[in-house]
Amino acid sequence: MTGLERGSVAARRLLAPMITAVLLAGCVVGPDYQTPILAMPASWSGQKPTKPAQPAQLSKWWQRLRDPELNTLVDEAVAGNLDVATAKAKIREARASYRQSAGTLLPSVDGSGSATRNKSAETTSGSDATYSEYQAGFDASWELDLFGANRRGVEAARYGLDASQEELRSTLLTLVGDVASYYTQARGYQARIALARRSAASQRQTAELTRTMAQAGTATAADVAKAMGQAASTEAAVPTLEASYAQAVHRLAVLAGRPPASLSDRLKRVAPIPTPRLPIPTGIPADILLSRPDVRMAERQYAQYTAKIGQAEAARYPSVSLTGDISTAALKLGDLGKNSSIGWSFGPTLSVPLFNAGQLQAAVEVAKAQRDQYFIAYRSSVLTALEDVENALVLLSQERIRIGKLASSAKSYGNAASLEGTLYKAGETGLLDVLDAQRSLYSAEDSLLQGRVLLATNYIALNKALGGWDGTVDSGKPEIVDVKTGPRLASKPAA
Repeated sequence: MTGLERGSVAARRLLAPMITAVLLAGCVVGPDYQTPILAMPASWSGQKPTKPAQPAQLSKWWQRLRDPELNTLVDEAVAGNLDVATAKAKIREARASYRQSAGTLLPSVDGSGSATRNKSAETTSGSDATYSEYQAGFDASWELDLFGANRRGVEAARYGLDASQEELRSTLLTLVGDVASYYTQARGYQARIALARRSAASQRQTAELTRTMAQAGTATAADVAKAMGQAASTEAAVPTLEASYAQAVHRLAVLAGRPPASLSDRLKRVAPIPTPRLPIPTGIPADILLSRPDVRMAERQYAQYTAKIGQAEAARYPSVSLTGDISTAALKLGDLGKNSSIGWSFGPTLSVPLFNAGQLQAAVEVAKAQRDQYFIAYRSSVLTALEDVENALVLLSQERIRIGKLASSAKSYGNAASLEGTLYKAGETGLLDVLDAQRSLYSAEDSLLQGRVLLATNYIALNKALGGWDGTVDSGKPEIVDVKTGPRLASKPAA
């Protein structure tokens, strides 16, 4: 056999296992992820099954509260909220992790070079020889990923990126709901403060009338004291309401990423309590699987940990890497690649796990247990979402009924207070009847204002429960933009 033929046989022997390994690189181990199918109710409780459900109108639902100031605050909060900024940073981290994982599927190549000055003593002549030596080379390696460990890693990283994006949507949904709720509460406190002051002023007028009547001998000093005491009691509610109003305004400012007192002057002007347009379409329960960001995040995390089982399983199988290097050395820099010594090596490296005391199998079992936990978390998130919607529907519908009763009550007490006041001036009724009518009127009107706040709050809660966020934000811009990151002389660190 000639030298050429022997070289050809050797090459075929080397290439055969390499080709086989490349073909095996299409294999994966571990379970393939499949979107779970969960049993969902056909309709929400209270819906007529014969009437087709209209899809929920979730796009910018807060604008249906018809308050331009609220719309502006929502936009500012989305742009400036710190929790949103954190969620954006997590997306950037997940994207970088995904690119890192994708890089494991490709070969890696490193270059090296060296220049040395050498001195050696010649034993025969007793003289010293000094010379320079230059070396350059490249090293390359490629893990063939026979059983899909790296591909499962890329798959898990992609699902992790999806989960981080859903986390941002969930953060935005919570933020918008909180801004709308605190804004509604602030306007409610303003209305209740104004009511308390009006009621106290009316009660002060009754007290002054009683004082005049006492001077005329038709009332007593005790009557004057009672009237003054009720007016003061009503005025005492104002400081508590003012404190609650300030807390709501401070919270709104912090949600927008600003100092707490920055919105005080801006919101000082009184505005009506936001009033939603009701009823609203809610779609069907299955819609929340697609609209609720926390449900979608839980599903993506379940997918991510399903892929990690394949990573752990692949570690139990053999792995093959192709490695190679080429190097050249010369006594002159210009001789590299020309009149120089050149060496190279190339070949596969096989690694087979033989004995590890069950550690790799235990790692697979850990991954499966983690997958099960995230599947349970996904199911739990679906049940929680269903519960949130059902609760919000009940609260909203019952509050509408309650609002009607409170409005009727306030109207009746208003008529009673007006009649009692007229009769009191004419001397046909006693002071206690007047004070009781005024106290009842104030209580009824205050309850009506609180009911209007609660109605708007329940509307907000229902839209949050349905998953009302479909906007987009730019998550690619970093919070801190670094400068001068290239090579430079080290500077003295700041104190």
